[in-house]
Amino acid sequence: MIRIAAVGDIHLGEDCRGLLRPAFDTLGDCADVLLLAGDLTRHGTIEEADVVAEEVAGLPVPVVGVLGNHDYHSDLAAEVTTVLSAAGVTVLEGDGTVLDIRGTKVGIAGTKGFGGGYAGTCAGEFGEPEMKAFVRCTRRSAANLRRSLEGLAARGSSVRIALTHFSPVPDTLAGEPPEIYPFLGSYLLAQAVDEAGADLAVHGHAHRGVEHGMTAGGVRVRNVAQPVIGRAFAIYHLRALPTS
Repeated sequence: MIRIAAVGDIHLGEDCRGLLRPAFDTLGDCADVLLLAGDLTRHGTIEEADVVAEEVAGLPVPVVGVLGNHDYHSDLAAEVTTVLSAAGVTVLEGDGTVLDIRGTKVGIAGTKGFGGGYAGTCAGEFGEPEMKAFVRCTRRSAANLRRSLEGLAARGSSVRIALTHFSPVPDTLAGEPPEIYPFLGSYLLAQAVDEAGADLAVHGHAHRGVEHGMTAGGVRVRNVAQPVIGRAFAIYHLRALPTS
């Protein structure tokens, strides 16, 4: 049984040093990997990234994450990634990583994702350049997620996880104002997950949403935004046969 710890939207600032570290230090007893689903900082500054790095450096399990919209706010996403990477975090954006967990290859494909909405109420790639650019951004994210998941299968992963910040399904947005659904995620992400295949999809971003959802193809979706799960991290169990 593979034990997945996950949390997003921790929004750490310089006044949060040591806030999550005591809980994270227990991960070796209950999890095999920690997934960070974006919005790790408040404004995407280097100083805030340093705080996040201190919270996760040297943990007893590998840490894999994606950035969220807050982490992009100061136009320092590359620098934030560098700080987190130096602390041992594998930061994904349109790519994947494979972990060997007790003989099982666990693949994680990650992207921030973007908005656009869901079937029947989604934005279209039509009209002004700004609207086309908006939708194309989501299409690129979804296409990269699909390719990354397919690549994990090619690398022999028997467990595959899609990690995003924006939501692939509307299920986990219940409780959010319907008017902002198009800014919380896109059906294109779920389409990519279903086409490539995955055992679990994890996201954040929707603070007022709910934890449990599912894609049309039957892939379990979990909203791990900290305001939703109400704790330092959630644990999910995935069953897999060992791989050679």
